Amino acid sequence: MKVSDIRLSSFLRKFLTALIIAVSLPVAADEIRTLEADYTFIGDGRLSPAECKRLAAEGARIEALRNAFGTIVSQDVLSSETMHGDHQKSHFLSLSSSEVKGEWLGDVEEPRFTTSLDNNDNLIVKCHIKGRAKPLSNRAVDFEAIVLRNSTDKRNASVNFVDNDDFYLYFSAPVSGYLSVYLADESGEVYCLLPYSTGDVEEIRTKKGYDYIFFDPKRGNDFGTVDELRLIAPDHAEYNKVYVLFSPDPFSPAPVKFRVPGAPPSIQADDFNQWIIKTRRNDPRMGVKTMNLLITPKSSSADRY
Repeated sequence: MKVSDIRLSSFLRKFLTALIIAVSLPVAADEIRTLEADYTFIGDGRLSPAECKRLAAEGARIEALRNAFGTIVSQDVLSSETMHGDHQKSHFLSLSSSEVKGEWLGDVEEPRFTTSLDNNDNLIVKCHIKGRAKPLSNRAVDFEAIVLRNSTDKRNASVNFVDNDDFYLYFSAPVSGYLSVYLADESGEVYCLLPYSTGDVEEIRTKKGYDYIFFDPKRGNDFGTVDELRLIAPDHAEYNKVYVLFSPDPFSPAPVKFRVPGAPPSIQADDFNQWIIKTRRNDPRMGVKTMNLLITPKSSSADRY
């Protein structure tokens, strides 16, 4: 056999191997893609127009992930029940793009909405979304992060808050690494919750196997002066999203500034999306968990939404 034949056979073997891998895994585990999708959400009269738009955007993101990676969608449903007179009403917040086998890293442009009404005057919201995403990778660290309401006990895990409730966060990871936490509100601001705003410690480095409770001043730690957090929604229901980022390797924080008086340093949502896309592209071992929070006024009822 000639040398050229050996080289050709080797090339064919590599080509066939690559072809088999391409068939079984259509997208490389660390490949980031730009995705677009449309989704239509139909309200039922209980949700505000703003929340219908939020759910339409979440649905569009999930649709984009489904189309790109062929996954089966899981849904995360948050519910609250309230009494109004003699009637009990329920309020729902559903859809979680973090539960599918693809990860939505961030929007690259503002979602586009068109609205109309059906025959029963229910709001119909159609959303077009464009953003960056990648398949889930088993290189990312699987950690535990739980939002706690009014208590540091894990039995008080909840994503349903009432105006002026205390916010705590439980965290534990199987490896040592670096932690950062952000909170996005409806105004388009994303606040850096960890590291604490005092600036005593520039990075949160956690140890493997430890149980951490953050935002509790009664617990001593090595992370500087503790910020105490309360979630506020005195007039109407609000929806926030918590981002918990963890990696075994150090990573640069988002370029936040003290933009809102009396609040932690923050960054605009668009800039945060660009930062998190870049950060996750450069660190395939980074794990991200998002949690949707519902905050209601103390005297809220479902028909006030």
